[in-house]
Amino acid sequence: MATRKEIDGSAGVPQFYGKELRFKREEAGLTLEKLVDGSFFGITYLSEIEHGHRRMPVELAQHVDRVLRTDGFFKRRCEDVREARRKGHAKYFERVLETENQAVTIGQWSPTVIPGLVQTEAYIRELFRAERAPGLTEETDVMVQSRLQRAQHLLEQGNPEYWIVIPETLLWQPVLPPAQMAEQLEHVAALTRSGRVILQIVPWNTGAHALMYNNAMLLDFADAPPLCYTEGQYHGNTIDDPGIVKQYRRSYDLLRAAAESPDSSLAVLEAATEDYRNGALPKHLARRKLAEE
Repeated sequence: MATRKEIDGSAGVPQFYGKELRFKREEAGLTLEKLVDGSFFGITYLSEIEHGHRRMPVELAQHVDRVLRTDGFFKRRCEDVREARRKGHAKYFERVLETENQAVTIGQWSPTVIPGLVQTEAYIRELFRAERAPGLTEETDVMVQSRLQRAQHLLEQGNPEYWIVIPETLLWQPVLPPAQMAEQLEHVAALTRSGRVILQIVPWNTGAHALMYNNAMLLDFADAPPLCYTEGQYHGNTIDDPGIVKQYRRSYDLLRAAAESPDSSLAVLEAATEDYRNGALPKHLARRKLAEE
């Protein structure tokens, strides 16, 4: 018999909520199957709630309260879990946060900044510093740590497969001083070499290519329809319309076809890292600077 994996309720509000749910279920002598019987949810969904990986929908919370006779406890607390999970992230990003753990693959095109899941703390802080007032340090700290924790959780578990495509010009944009830019690029390179990230780089001289208008994240699932997420400076949009998602998928595939292979992309990234590490401008920036003089 397999050993039951204990839930660490001290890890956070979702985990505490899930541990209490399992305690009440087992106290009532019910299996996962018995507890979801009569609802529209499956045992896998409920198990993921118990482990803090999914939030409890209100309709399921009402069903659980009725079956376990918990006097509305889980319905009252499910919003607390939702807020805790979203802490440090924009409200419009909530659906991605709730579904990315169940994704089989995540493909991302990030044309303006290094993708959030592979950003270093220094890079994240510099992006926030450029947008936020200096007095909001506590709020910034929360957002920085939330992004780092999300990345650690997703990338360390080895699932989903994370595929990123970026333009070569991002490597030439010195968001940080050279030593820190080297650390940022080396961080991406290390994740790539470890197999936790698949990287492709679109050469700077490619010309017109697919998805030039905006960024995109595509999430594929084993037992659910795919999603697409796009984002602007102060808004985001999660798309589940099958026809539109299919169009984004086609554009993303065309973009990958225009990019360098993963091996060549890693070589380009490592060369730029070395330039920064030596205190030199990346080669293309140096050429541009000479041309302007």
